[in-house]
Amino acid sequence: MMFLHHRFLKGALAAGVAAAALVATAGAGATAAPRAATAPSAQSALPAQAVPGFPEPTPHTQKAYDPAADFTAKWTRADARQIKAMSDPTAGSRQNSMPEDYTAPTVPQNFPDMSNGKVWVWDTWPLTDAAAHQYSYKGWEVVFSLVADRKLGFDDRHTYAKLGYFFRKAGVPSSQRPANGGWTYGGLVFPKGLSGKVFEDQSFSHQTEWSGSTRIFKNGEVKVFYTAVAFYRNAAGQDTKPADARIMMSPGKIFANDKGVWFGGFKTHNELLKPDGKLYQNGAQNPYYNFRDPFTFQDPAHPGKTYMVFEGNTATQRGTRACTTGDMGYQPGDPYTETPDEVMDRNAHLQMANVGLAVADNTELTKWHFLPPILSANCVTDQTERPQIYLKDGKYYLFTISHRSTFAAGVDGPEGVYGFVGNGIRSDFQPVNRGSGLALGNPTNLNFNQGFPFDPDYNQHPGAFQAYSHYVMPGGLVQSFIDTIGTKDNFRRGGTLGPTVRILIDGDTTKVDRTYGNGGLGGYADIPADRDIKPGQPVS
Repeated sequence: MMFLHHRFLKGALAAGVAAAALVATAGAGATAAPRAATAPSAQSALPAQAVPGFPEPTPHTQKAYDPAADFTAKWTRADARQIKAMSDPTAGSRQNSMPEDYTAPTVPQNFPDMSNGKVWVWDTWPLTDAAAHQYSYKGWEVVFSLVADRKLGFDDRHTYAKLGYFFRKAGVPSSQRPANGGWTYGGLVFPKGLSGKVFEDQSFSHQTEWSGSTRIFKNGEVKVFYTAVAFYRNAAGQDTKPADARIMMSPGKIFANDKGVWFGGFKTHNELLKPDGKLYQNGAQNPYYNFRDPFTFQDPAHPGKTYMVFEGNTATQRGTRACTTGDMGYQPGDPYTETPDEVMDRNAHLQMANVGLAVADNTELTKWHFLPPILSANCVTDQTERPQIYLKDGKYYLFTISHRSTFAAGVDGPEGVYGFVGNGIRSDFQPVNRGSGLALGNPTNLNFNQGFPFDPDYNQHPGAFQAYSHYVMPGGLVQSFIDTIGTKDNFRRGGTLGPTVRILIDGDTTKVDRTYGNGGLGGYADIPADRDIKPGQPVS
C-alpha cells in the first residue's frame, strides 16, 4: 500500500498490513483446489553464483545487534538486481520468467468469494498472541480484514476501508469446508466514527482504517493495532494537503456462543506513533510517504519487552539526492557497479523504503517510542509492506511485500514476498535465495511490462497480479488476497482471499511446497488456528 499507487484510478492511498510471525509451527493440511492450466514455467532455482551481466550480491553477516542499536541493514541494489538475474530472458509472451521454486502456482480464474457478495476483502490477519500463534476462541477461528462496500469500484476501496471480521468453526479439515473457506462475515470491528477522532484537523474529506494486527489476552481481552488515515481532498478529488497517517491501538473484548462471534468495547482509540521526520518520513517531507502496518510481538531474546515492526520511508525530503555507496552495495572491482549519481539521474532516490521498529514503554501497550529502522531499501523500492519477524531454527526471518511498480529504475521483480535472514530482530539481514530477497512471487514475465490490475499488459502472464498483501503464518503457510487473474483479453478482478500456499524455509532459502494441496494450492481463505483459548486461560 502506498500514498500514490498505480492501483488507484483517482490517486488514492493504498492500504497495507504488516504482520509478524514469531513462531513457525506445523501447517495444517489443505483441500485439493482446482488448478488452472499454466504457461510454461522458467528454470528451477539457480545456484548461488554470479550471473553474466549482473553484479554479485552484497555480503551480509547475519550478525545480531541490540534492538536499540544504531544499525540498519541494507537491501542494496546489488542484492535486488539478483532478482532480474534469475529471470529467463528467453521466456515468451504470457510465460513465467521467474524460477519455479520461488513462484506461486497459478490461481484459477473461477475463484469463490469468501464474503458471499457482501464486501470487498483485501489485507487480512488472524487473532494472535505475542508469539504469533493463531488462536481460535471458544471453538471459532477469527480473522480481521480490510473491507469496503461492493457498490464501490474495487480500485476506489482504499479511501473507504474499514476493519471488518469473519469467523468460522475451528478444527474442520479444509476438505470438509465450502469452497470459499466457510467464513461468515461478522461486520465492522469499531463503532462508527471513533477512529477519526484522533485527528486535530477534523475537516478531512475521507477517513479510513488501514491494516494492523490483533492480539488476544486472557478473559477475551483483545487489542487491535491499526493505521488511521485522514484524507483532505477537494470536490475534484485532489489533495489539498498530505494525508495524515497514525499508528493506533484500541482495546476491546471478544465474545462467542454456539451461534458465532461478536465484539464489544473499542470506545478508546490510543494514538501510538506518527512519523517524526527524523527516522521516518512524514507528509511534510513527501506527500506520498508510507507509514502503516503495525504488528507487535515479544522477542524471546529480550524478555519483558514488546516490539513493533511497521512500514516506513527513510526520512529525507522527497527529491533529495540521498542514495549512497552503501545503498548500492557493490563489491570492489565488480564490473557491473552503478554509482549513486548514475541511479539518481534515473530518479532512484524517489524510492526510499524502510522497515521500522518501535518498543513499548508500558505494559498496557499505550505508549511507544521509535527505534532506528531494521532494514532500509533506499534506491531499491518505495514500499516494504507487511513486515514480519518469523522465528525458525534459531534464525530471525524478516518478511515483507512489495509491488513490481514500486521498484526503483534499474531494479525489477514480481509482486510478492521478500525475505531476509539474521540472528536477531536487528541484524545484518541477508536476503534469501541467491542474495536476491525474493521469497515468493507471482508468476511474472520480467521481459514485458506488467500493466495495471485493471489493464494488464497483453504479453504478461495471467498470474502477474493474482495475489498481494501476503501474510506468512505458522508452518510457512501464506495467505493473500486476489487482485486480478487473467490476460488483457480475459481477466477477472478479485476482492477476496486466494488459496493458501506453503513455503519451505531452510537457512537462507525458501521454496514453494508443491506437495501441499493441489500442486501447491491449498484451500481458499484457509487460515487455520494452531491454538485455542479458553475462558480465564493466560495468553501472552
